[in-house]
Amino acid sequence: MPVSAPGTTSPTWSSAETTPADTPSTGGDLSWVAVLEHHAHRFPDHVIARCGDRSVTYAEMVDWSSRVATGLAERGVVAGDVVGLLSYNSAEFLATIFAANSLGATAMPVNWRLAAPELRYLLEHSGARAFVCDGELIELGEAASSGLDQPLARVVVPTPETQEAPGWDLFEDLAASPPLAERLPARADDVHRLMYTSGTTGRPKGVMITHANLAWKNTAHVAEFGFTSADIGLACGPLYHVGALDLVTTTMIAVGATTLIHRTFDAAAVIDEIERSKVSLVWMAPAMLRAVLDEPGVDERDLSSVRVIIAGGEKLPIPFIDRLERTFPSAWLADAYGLTETVSGDTFLDRANVRAKLGSVGRACLYLDLEIWDETGSPVPPGEKGEVVLRGPKVFAGYWRDPDATARAFAGGWFHTGDVGIEDDDGYVYIVDRLKDMIISGGENIAGSEVERVLYEHPAVLEAAVVGRSHERWGEVPVAHVVVRPGSEVSADELIEHCRGQLAKFKVPAAVEFLDALPRNPSGKVLKRELRAGS
Repeated sequence: MPVSAPGTTSPTWSSAETTPADTPSTGGDLSWVAVLEHHAHRFPDHVIARCGDRSVTYAEMVDWSSRVATGLAERGVVAGDVVGLLSYNSAEFLATIFAANSLGATAMPVNWRLAAPELRYLLEHSGARAFVCDGELIELGEAASSGLDQPLARVVVPTPETQEAPGWDLFEDLAASPPLAERLPARADDVHRLMYTSGTTGRPKGVMITHANLAWKNTAHVAEFGFTSADIGLACGPLYHVGALDLVTTTMIAVGATTLIHRTFDAAAVIDEIERSKVSLVWMAPAMLRAVLDEPGVDERDLSSVRVIIAGGEKLPIPFIDRLERTFPSAWLADAYGLTETVSGDTFLDRANVRAKLGSVGRACLYLDLEIWDETGSPVPPGEKGEVVLRGPKVFAGYWRDPDATARAFAGGWFHTGDVGIEDDDGYVYIVDRLKDMIISGGENIAGSEVERVLYEHPAVLEAAVVGRSHERWGEVPVAHVVVRPGSEVSADELIEHCRGQLAKFKVPAAVEFLDALPRNPSGKVLKRELRAGS
């Protein structure tokens, strides 16, 4: 039977002081694969995913993922192991997650924009037992995984350019295995997926998403939007991100619907797909939405099939909303707030109040408690600022192999988001600041501390602080503020180049500003608010 990660304790999530393991589903099979099998038994020929010209039905996905599971088992993967997944969007991406869960193992999708040292850290920290890599990303996968101390079964998904790679098994060979003799059921608190998120300590933390977390998220979102098997979702953002994976794909699978999967984001292809396939649901970060609206001739296209657009990450001005409503005349623009730790989608702004509650991210979804706390851990009255805290069965089980971070995150029994918010008299939430100083660039989270850690590795850097600067296309970009060590010299270009070798491209500072000293409060804490104001 699958087990929770060692060195972690599931946090409490209800007023009854229960844990996810105490939910009514404890006695049954809550595996994500059971959802797939449910729809395959009833509607075997219904398409679960279409990628380009290739369609996969629910029945085919059951058989395919079961064979891949056998192939992983033959290479040493057992219940409780982690299966890393580095891939552009594809049907194989979904098959790998289902295959891992069939064995009672945990799937770990990773960001293909990471630099090799960052990816290597995730493989090492997670203790991954297998690593599935897209052929187009084999160079990155090889650099990150070669020479690891831990045993690691490496599997490549061939592409026309990469038919084979020395030291890697072929995904098609795994899929040629016989179907799994017996799939393992899952308890509510078994870990379905591990997703590393940017943290404030300089290293990413592994978010443990349980099978129960995913089930409760899906139930809440289906209730919010009334999705059915007749809906068609479009996953045009990266599936390693909860936006495309959980605000679209897993919700569509939960109701037996179809998801159209684009390998990477292309604004023109999104418009063509919506018009051709009558897409009804799509998630796009604001930068993606802007790219779609900037496409020549978009207002002459028939995009009326879209009834739900889920967005979030920055406040959208009225002129932008007006433009969206003209381009997508039938769509509910559901501005949302959510985190990887909650499988995303914690609040949604209802259609009737897009203008009346401008700037709000809406109200909490079903089965989720949301409060605003002051520094003492007490709820504040409506209209007052405080930290957003959450509680409910969709809130994650804790951080992988990091009980201290888990304990801090759940101080007082609620999950501390690190975001500053206000709740009005009607229960509408407004996010006004980020305690964690997170930078959101093109829908990607960047912790300033991650970039600072790399800057500090340069011998000429005495102090460094990284904050976000507004950017017309990306929303924000990271900007480094650096104090140079006495007697040393370094240019902005040198520091940017230094970061390029260690960080994903989107995390590399867009600019470096040199200061005589960083602004600090009386206790010595860097005042990043002042740096942001100056940026």
